[in-house]
Amino acid sequence: MIATAQSMALSGLEARLVRVEVDATHSVPSFELVGLAEVAVRESRVRVRSALAGIGVDLSESRIVVNLAPADLRKGGAGFDLAIAAAIMAALGHLDPQLLRGAMLLGEVSLDGVIQPLRGVLPALASLPVGLCSLAVVPAGNGAEAALARTCTVAAIRHLGELGDALRGCIAAPDEVSVQADPLLGIEDFCDVRGQPTARRAMEVAAAGGHNILFVGPPGAGKTMLARRLPGILPPLDRGEALQVTAIHSVSGLLGAHSGLVRARPFRAPHHTASDVAIVGGSDPPRPGELTLAHHGVLFLDELPEFRRSTLEALRQPMEDGFVSVSRASAKATFPARPMVIAAMNPCPCGHLGDGTERCRCTRDRIRSYRARVSGPIIDRLDVHVTLPPVRLHELRRKAEGEGSAAIRERVLRARDRQTQRRQQGVVQSACNAHLTPREVGEVVPMDDATAQELERAATKYGLSARGFGKVLRVARTIADLAATDGVAMPHFLEAMAYRVFDRRPGPSDGDGDAAG
Repeated sequence: MIATAQSMALSGLEARLVRVEVDATHSVPSFELVGLAEVAVRESRVRVRSALAGIGVDLSESRIVVNLAPADLRKGGAGFDLAIAAAIMAALGHLDPQLLRGAMLLGEVSLDGVIQPLRGVLPALASLPVGLCSLAVVPAGNGAEAALARTCTVAAIRHLGELGDALRGCIAAPDEVSVQADPLLGIEDFCDVRGQPTARRAMEVAAAGGHNILFVGPPGAGKTMLARRLPGILPPLDRGEALQVTAIHSVSGLLGAHSGLVRARPFRAPHHTASDVAIVGGSDPPRPGELTLAHHGVLFLDELPEFRRSTLEALRQPMEDGFVSVSRASAKATFPARPMVIAAMNPCPCGHLGDGTERCRCTRDRIRSYRARVSGPIIDRLDVHVTLPPVRLHELRRKAEGEGSAAIRERVLRARDRQTQRRQQGVVQSACNAHLTPREVGEVVPMDDATAQELERAATKYGLSARGFGKVLRVARTIADLAATDGVAMPHFLEAMAYRVFDRRPGPSDGDGDAAG
């Protein structure tokens, strides 16, 4: 008898329907599996045979042929185990084949019949076409995650013996849960930051418009301290963003069993020795990299010039387009990649240029060589550049706390609300100012002839590229939003222009505290 069950194969965050066909006959005992299956799938023969024996389904007198269709689609992982077991049970008469119609089965089966959780259950179910299936049977450890998809009824089971009850609708659907009730839990506060008013202001501007930012300063100036506090002043994730972050965590194996919706914005800080694949994504099958893991959050690149040149150059297209395309001979996947990028570097190889101690002995050529490790196109894609002077000890001894994250976040939220209103009114389609298209910039950053001529002279003086000049206009729009003004005035443009420190010609005196603003 032939029976059929449905499962899913993931490629990146996209899922493809897989039809599990089983032909069971009483003949010389064997178990054959075809359909371009990788090793983990082929090994399901051992797991499924043992699990079925544990619930009284004997395969010792049966010839089992399993076909995974379509045959030209590569299948990997252990997630087909449950569908294979269910189709075998139906083919041998231990389960009504009608129960498998309209059911999606995902799960790894242990030798004792326990259903183990999987990666990627949320994106698999979320990509189901409407009406394709009415019930999804998943491992109990993925129940809360699966409930988030809302594309069909979910039944979460712990053991293969519960499959029949799940298919008959006798198991209650799992509830949605959140990983964190408070998305700001554990995030450090800006009140701990002493000094660095220019950098604090730049962080507020960057958060308000979703802009990338570059810090240049000596060791101990507070670059890392500021970066780690950025998530605390960003707006909370809306449901759509939270679902994307949760799906990425699921595919990457970071979600954990029994975890639901991720409410906190991710913060990723890879070491500078990380490979291109670790940062951008890749491998076989394709997996998300740090750039995607930081989607809708923050990617902190400390010691920027120490990253491999090829790694930094691989960031160029994703930072511009907001996604990563990974192509391999056997698979192709596209991952979202729209984090805020914070980069930090020293002003020179020794780090002491301009710190007032006269310890730096770096030559002009060494400084140029050090800064040349970061290409112009990467610098162009970092909207805000800020030079951090060293923090003086008397500032650290102050008992008075600086302004806290809550107050800064309120101003950021008001600025983001203005951007949301423009989007709702149809003026722009971009979610925040950092992602405005050139046409949208022309709509929301009006300039008279005198202002345009003045900005062109400044851009020529600083040697700004067309992309760098576009960044200035976007940042100026954000500064105006923080000031709650509809128009963009010359002070807004001048402040935005001052945040292009790294576009100026390097020299022995660079980094001496001539910070933006």
